[in-house]
Amino acid sequence: MNNIKLEKNWKLHSSENLNHDGGKISLSEFNTSDWYSAKVPSTVLATLVENGVYHNPYFGTNLKKIPTEQFKQPWWYRSEFNLDAKQSNNTVLISFDGINYKANIWINGRIIADTNTVNGAFRRFQFDISKDVAEGKNVLAVEVIPPKPGDFSIGFVDWNPNPPDNNIGIFRDVTLHFNGGVSIRNPFVETKVELKTLRKANLNISTEIVNHTDKKVSGILQGEIENIKFLKSVVLEPNKTKTIYFNAEDFPQLIFKNPKLWWPNRLGDPNLYVLQLKFIESEKIIDQTTVSFGIRQIEDYVNEGGHRGFKVNGHKVLIRGAGWTDDLFLQDTYESLKTQIAYVKDMNLNCIRLEGFWGKDQKLYDLCDENGILIMVGWSCHWEHEEYVGKPVDSRYGGVVEPDEIDLISRSWEDQVLWLRNHPSIFVWTVGSDLLPHPDLEKKYVETFNKYDTTRPYLNSTGGIGSEQGIISSSEIISEISGSSRVKMLGPYAYTPPIYWYTNKNLGGAYGFNTETSPGANIPPIESIKKMIPENHLWPVDEVWNFHCGKNSFSNIDRTLTAIEKRYGKPESVNDFVFKSQLLNYELMRPMFEAFQINQGKATGIIQWMLNSAWPEMYWQLYDSYLMPNAAYFAAKKQMNLYTLYIITGRIQYM
Repeated sequence: MNNIKLEKNWKLHSSENLNHDGGKISLSEFNTSDWYSAKVPSTVLATLVENGVYHNPYFGTNLKKIPTEQFKQPWWYRSEFNLDAKQSNNTVLISFDGINYKANIWINGRIIADTNTVNGAFRRFQFDISKDVAEGKNVLAVEVIPPKPGDFSIGFVDWNPNPPDNNIGIFRDVTLHFNGGVSIRNPFVETKVELKTLRKANLNISTEIVNHTDKKVSGILQGEIENIKFLKSVVLEPNKTKTIYFNAEDFPQLIFKNPKLWWPNRLGDPNLYVLQLKFIESEKIIDQTTVSFGIRQIEDYVNEGGHRGFKVNGHKVLIRGAGWTDDLFLQDTYESLKTQIAYVKDMNLNCIRLEGFWGKDQKLYDLCDENGILIMVGWSCHWEHEEYVGKPVDSRYGGVVEPDEIDLISRSWEDQVLWLRNHPSIFVWTVGSDLLPHPDLEKKYVETFNKYDTTRPYLNSTGGIGSEQGIISSSEIISEISGSSRVKMLGPYAYTPPIYWYTNKNLGGAYGFNTETSPGANIPPIESIKKMIPENHLWPVDEVWNFHCGKNSFSNIDRTLTAIEKRYGKPESVNDFVFKSQLLNYELMRPMFEAFQINQGKATGIIQWMLNSAWPEMYWQLYDSYLMPNAAYFAAKKQMNLYTLYIITGRIQYM
């Protein structure tokens, strides 16, 4: 009874001039000597770069020199793995956590799933392959079909150039699971804290139990948390799934006295517990699993100004965060993730916002659990605008409007909720970004929440309302299903004078919950500039610099150049420009965070757009893709220290 991640021993090849189907490619004698070595998770382009086909794609304008036609056809991933006698005699399941975008899957010459099933970047799949594998060498072949315009794929909106391959590939884990005929699936720990004293918490535990055999099975489901044990007799009909519940009402040992609560950064320790579940038949462990969780209570509220805020364990929390993105080729390492979350904590922030379900595995979410960093997670506006999704969209609801699209995305949402719901760091699900979900889609979202997760609120949109004095109807986001979002996304996103944050009363100023905003571009330090811009383009700013910006109105840094010239004088060299840029970074970022801190109460949250960058660039970052902080990093960090001083003394002393 164990799990094996199929990470190594993969091969990759384009379908072009490959005149074989999966039936032959998935046979052990098939010759892959001319295939690229690969690993999983990985995108196709990341693998080609790893194999030296393309060199230093993030430097200069190398990225746009990579031909894109080759990525409009299927690519094959192939892996060989060995099973011993014990493993092959067990029930063997294989799971795919993320394939972009469709796939045909073969094992040992037999197809186990096709594109009618494996369809959608954010779907998760598990198949029983017990009859398809044997002791010794086995071969898995996956034909990955790329996303096309109109598909609801991974996207980077206007933050940076598109990856030339559109992230085609197996971008999340492929795992083998072994059990004795019964598997434990989707365990969940719901926690309810007694908020008056914080000295008691009720735990309710649920899990699915799947009988993979054609016989009735009787056994014991046993749970353990630290020194607490609980169990229940279970009878499973052949080839059936049953959901088992352990409620605090029926199992008083699940009423925790003086629980070690999970708290966000700077409010307390992010304490975690581990649940272990075992299914036992005739004193033999048939399957077992563990899951980490935190005891905490999340609520939202509406302040006197009509704006939404959030509470953790009964305490109102001013959300101080920034927007997260993965690496452009989806190749973040665990070391990189650790450093970035350490940066978030060091800046005294307590939140990251994921516009999209990022991560090639759950390590990012684990790190946020361990460090007390709250996460806003949900869909990206990539699907809400024709320019990015590649198809006409509804001006109210974006691209997901047809019944088959609604079915696909609602199933994708359910898969992501089941995958991530045990993470205490996730404090809100955001089902829409700039727009609202279609009412038929939102109804399905609500059904999913009611069935699988009632422990945290959700936002129908991160767009929303303006005006400190009252709601501006023309900009308010109102769902016929769930009402007003009561948050705002009204900018700004470019150079903004420091006084704006204190004086603005109807847009992005320091009131309510501003779910994304920024005082402008954040130029990186000179060391990073020299890593991304060729020497002969270092000065003056030119089209190579602009290539390392965003899209549309963010495709250059003209506004930043103008601000620097008027504020500090015209730069005379690249070193002079970068130095003055750091002055600007600091001067603009610090008052934004300070204003929201000082106005806490009528201000409930602020998300700097953004925290990090998908590749080396000039825009919206507190540190760059080389993990080098710019001066905005230290401005964000400084504001919290000043807020502490304000609370103690009643005044701010600038330093």
